[in-house]
Amino acid sequence: MTAQKDQLGVGIVGCGNISGAYFRGLTRFDGLRIAGCTDLSEELARAAGDRYGVPVYDSVEALAAADDVDILVNLTPPLAHESVTRTLLATGKHVFTEKPLTASFATAAPLVAEARERGVLFGSAPDTFLGSAGQTARAAVDAGLIGEVIGASAFVTHSKAELWHPDPTFLFTRGGGPALDMGPYYIAALVNLLGPVASVAASARIGSPVRPVSTPGRRVDSIEVRIPTHASATLDFASGAIGTVLASFDVWDHNLPFIELYGSQGTLSVPDPNNYDDTVRVRLHDEAEWRELPAVIDGFTCGVPEELLPLRGPGVADLAAAITGEPFRTSSDFALHVLEVLDAIANGTDGAQALTTTCERPEPATATWRSAVTEETATA
Repeated sequence: MTAQKDQLGVGIVGCGNISGAYFRGLTRFDGLRIAGCTDLSEELARAAGDRYGVPVYDSVEALAAADDVDILVNLTPPLAHESVTRTLLATGKHVFTEKPLTASFATAAPLVAEARERGVLFGSAPDTFLGSAGQTARAAVDAGLIGEVIGASAFVTHSKAELWHPDPTFLFTRGGGPALDMGPYYIAALVNLLGPVASVAASARIGSPVRPVSTPGRRVDSIEVRIPTHASATLDFASGAIGTVLASFDVWDHNLPFIELYGSQGTLSVPDPNNYDDTVRVRLHDEAEWRELPAVIDGFTCGVPEELLPLRGPGVADLAAAITGEPFRTSSDFALHVLEVLDAIANGTDGAQALTTTCERPEPATATWRSAVTEETATA
């Protein structure tokens, strides 16, 4: 393990369900060290501190004031992202937030501007496109394996939360919906592969106005739906490719792919973008069968026991590398552009809507952040 003076300290803000994936995942990077955590719930913070052996602070301000904290990671619920991120940026520390950047494009844009004015780095999940699947697909596109990419499709379908979550109300009100819930993974993957989007045309509607909840031990019996739950969109990419996106909580069962790219010489099949590591397949026009592509980088979750998954952390490591001048792939400019696309899909548009943002297509993730990953398996 690298000496402590060579490590950047990470402060975790929010010790809820997703925090374990970060506490475990960040231990895989020998250039990072979790320096402390905090939560509005003292009970949650103490439980996390005891389990992972890190100091517990009674406030964000106290955590940020610690000399060994360089990066603050916001793991609070989406509706809290705006207020919490504003507090974190005011500390003068670098900030990384879980997806989405905030619950809407309108609230996110001022935070991106504020981070720029303060001279701090501001990054955001999703970072799964940095994994072996996203990077293998990116390498195939860059090499021209399927020729010119003419079109793409992405299908963001139901997680069936009414069957397993005790209270999935948050998914059916402001800040939720299929676009903002799982859509960030898909749109980030597409922008990584094809570059920025120029315009979006979308239609959206509420499917069922009331959703019954049948989860054993549920806290609610039904949900009044307050936002669109079914959306279909056409994305015109600046590259000339045309994308078709379906985002729906009303598609329960299907035989749809996750993401496909259609090129002048073949088709590329990209696996679930919610995961870092999986198999990318290709079938060229003159080939009789699909074939798997060898991964261009090692998997982030390879060798990790199932009970320790999921893991998160590459985005935080990407920000840490950017502090020293390396490419910043998970920047807030990238996330803000993704969020503007998602906003248009979620709310529908009146014809084709030209986007007000753009971003650089992220640099391929070669050895820059991968070199910081230890060979040891993450521990609970």
